[in-house]
Amino acid sequence: MKALVTRRSIIIASAAFLLALIAIISVNVFTSSGPVTGFANTVTRPIRTLASTVARTFGTIYASIYRYEELEKRNDELLRIIAQHEANFRDAVALAEENERLRALHDFRELHGKYEHEMATLESWSSDNWSSTFIINKGYMNSSILRGMPVATEYGVLIGQVTEVGATSSTVITVLDTTFSAAAIVGGDGTDDSDGSVTVKGDFTYMRSGLLTLDYIDDDLIVNPGFRVVTSGRGGVFPSGLIVGEVENTFSHSSGIGRYATVRPMRDIDTINHVFIITDFENPE
Repeated sequence: MKALVTRRSIIIASAAFLLALIAIISVNVFTSSGPVTGFANTVTRPIRTLASTVARTFGTIYASIYRYEELEKRNDELLRIIAQHEANFRDAVALAEENERLRALHDFRELHGKYEHEMATLESWSSDNWSSTFIINKGYMNSSILRGMPVATEYGVLIGQVTEVGATSSTVITVLDTTFSAAAIVGGDGTDDSDGSVTVKGDFTYMRSGLLTLDYIDDDLIVNPGFRVVTSGRGGVFPSGLIVGEVENTFSHSSGIGRYATVRPMRDIDTINHVFIITDFENPE
């Protein structure tokens, strides 16, 4: 078989050499390109046309491949730049959050120097439909907080109360929770009982509307929408003067005896990121 291929190759090469020789002689003998050359051109024209088309096609393909590689390199570079910008943005956000925490700590110290406190960050919210609680990143191993301590914002807005203390995290009920209650003053700043002593507490009926209630309102006590509700400090559970919210509406009990009011918290609780646990305080006599 190998010998057959070799013989065939020799024959084809010899024929090609012969045709080339004839073409050269024809061109030199005749004034034109010669009949043999003309015949050869005619016969090979489709092949040459096809070869030219194939060459152009391969050139286009090569250019496309080269262009694709360039685009791929550019895309990788853009992805690297985007990743770097995203990292820079995360660093900037973290720095802004840290600055906000430091500013909040400074403001709390300036406004509430009479309180001992610790700052904490919210870790998660409860998904329970029957309560309103969240978890903070402080416990008995990394802080001095205890069960029952008040929780407020840097502006002295009461958020809730610590109910469970774990090793490195604790549970806080908000003022909307049905187990929350506090002695309060309506219409004053919490320093004068003549402003009207009431009890502010969470209520299941209003909790999902973002409201809590005032109860045990004396008949002669004037309570109107917009009146501010603050802690009175009675009982020693909460310091006096922490802002709870503002009266939204007043109602008569279904029994016809006594009145109650709905209160909207001064702060949208769902937007809070960090809080202050008041670890010690002293109410005025």
